Amino acid sequence: MTLSAQDRARRIKIILFDVDGVLTNGNIWIIPVPVAGPDGAITSKMVEAKGYSAHDGAGVTLARLGGMKLGIITKRISETVALRARDLKLEFVYQGQAFKMQAVREIMAQEGVTLDEIAYVGDDVIDLPVMRACGLAVAVANAREQVKAEAHYVTPHRGGDGAGRDAIEFILEAKGLLEQCIAASIDESNPLPPSIDIGKGGDLK
Repeated sequence: MTLSAQDRARRIKIILFDVDGVLTNGNIWIIPVPVAGPDGAITSKMVEAKGYSAHDGAGVTLARLGGMKLGIITKRISETVALRARDLKLEFVYQGQAFKMQAVREIMAQEGVTLDEIAYVGDDVIDLPVMRACGLAVAVANAREQVKAEAHYVTPHRGGDGAGRDAIEFILEAKGLLEQCIAASIDESNPLPPSIDIGKGGDLK
C-alpha cells in the first residue's frame, strides 16, 4: 500500500533540514571587514553572512511543543549556521557533510529512531540520498526539479521565506497537533520549557 504524505507525516519524530536554499534563500554574502593587526596595519577579514526567516524560528518552537526534535545537515561549514543553530537550540547540528546519510545514521543510533520517523527538507541533488531513504521527504518551493520530483510534499514558500515553517506545520497538522501547539505557544499561563527559551541572536554568552 502506498502511504500518503499525511500518513508519513504522522510517524515523524525528528525533522532535519538542509541550510542553504532551505533555511536561507541560497544567497551567500562574503563581506570584507577591516581588522587591525598587531602592528596597527589594517587588513581585511572575509565574513560570511546569510539571512534566516523568523517564521522558521517560530516553527521550531511549535515543533518542540509537538514533541519533535530538530536538526540541520549541511555540506558547508559556516559560523553563521552555528550561531543560528545555537539560537534555535537545535538538537542536531552537522556541518561539512558531503554524504548526509552518515549523519542520519548517527542520529538514528543516538535517538533510537527508524528512517520512517525522520523527515528531511532539502532543495538540491545532494539531498536526494536522504530524501529517498527517510519517512517524509520535503522539497522547498525553490528546489531543483529533480528534487521536487522525488518529494512527498513541496512547500508553498521558498527557502528563507518560511519553507521550514511550512514543513513543520504540515507535519503537525497531519498529527492533529497544529492548533494545540499554536495555542500553547501563545498561552501566557503555560510557560515554555527551557529548551524553547528566548533566543539571543549572535550573543553566545
